[in-house]
Amino acid sequence: MKIKIQILALATFLFIGSTISLQAQEISAMQAPQVVSPDVSADNSVTFRVFSPSANEVSINGSWMGFREKLPLTKEENGVWSVTVDPLPSSMYHYNFFIDGVMAIDPTNPHALRDGTRYASLLMVPGEGSEVFQLNDTPHGNISQVWYDSPSLGIKRRMYVYTPPGYDSGSESYPVLYLLHGAGGDEDAWTSLGRANLILDNLIAEGKAKPMLVVMTNGNAWQTSTLRNIPGLPAPSRETFAQFQGKFEKSLVEDVVPYIEKNFRVIADKDHRALAGLSMGGGHTITASITYPGTFGYIGVFSSGIFNQNADMEELEQQFLALKKSGVHKYWVGCGKEDFVMESNKRLLSILEKTDFEHEYFENEGGHTWANWRTYLSMFAPMLF
Repeated sequence: MKIKIQILALATFLFIGSTISLQAQEISAMQAPQVVSPDVSADNSVTFRVFSPSANEVSINGSWMGFREKLPLTKEENGVWSVTVDPLPSSMYHYNFFIDGVMAIDPTNPHALRDGTRYASLLMVPGEGSEVFQLNDTPHGNISQVWYDSPSLGIKRRMYVYTPPGYDSGSESYPVLYLLHGAGGDEDAWTSLGRANLILDNLIAEGKAKPMLVVMTNGNAWQTSTLRNIPGLPAPSRETFAQFQGKFEKSLVEDVVPYIEKNFRVIADKDHRALAGLSMGGGHTITASITYPGTFGYIGVFSSGIFNQNADMEELEQQFLALKKSGVHKYWVGCGKEDFVMESNKRLLSILEKTDFEHEYFENEGGHTWANWRTYLSMFAPMLF
């Protein structure tokens, strides 16, 4: 009896094993074919592919396209959808697939980016236009994630601090660029999407920019750090934003700057401090510089301006005159021709012109994009110190 049970158990085991083997073969036959995406050709045309055999519709949106523009992919017999776009200028881009209307990153591309709550896949088109923010064979600085007390906001906050090559092994003191992100971003934005650390690495290696620290903190005063709101604070709203009006700038000047100057080897005076920001961060830059004249000797405003159409222009003119009197070595403004903030940008330029505030203005193609902001940082950093 015992032998019969053992034989039956063995037969059952073999049957189950055979069934599992057949199922494994069936699953193997259904597995996705090898997919390469993105696939950059010698002429800089790019093919995107994604395996989605059950999808009814797949499209793509990339940062080289319009904000809501989508390009359809074509389905092949093996369940792979693909599309080839015309040659792209050498640069860094990001993109997303839309699979039956659902946004997705490219599953075969290991390089992903985050901008606040938005995730996208990275595309690097090689060439001269992308060399300044590529990972090149040069000495590299370090990025530290630093927690600090912010008495102005009553919380602990996080910032990223770039220290240039040689900082850790030397004793030299350095100037500082405080670099601010835009709405929707956080302290990670300028390294993840802006490639600020690589831009500085490359510019310093080429002798085009002086070694400096770059401090990137969270411009959302209602957050302690990346995507984490102050405990007990309701979801951000217009009322929330109004509640924190001007408080980030106060925290930047009264909390961040003193922390950096106490804990890092930096030159602690106006002539060795720069402040720059994009979009919302450009607005913070304008406000902080005129509220605290004499704090920053170099100012960069990227794709920003005077957003408040009802602002008291006479009061602003007086504040800009006080900033001018404090001694600013460089006031640099950059904006794309198609940028939706152009009217705000023009209001800023009109104040600078009316107050006879010496400044430099750069206008290029494109709109409110990281492609422009990386360009602006690459141009602004060599002007500093």
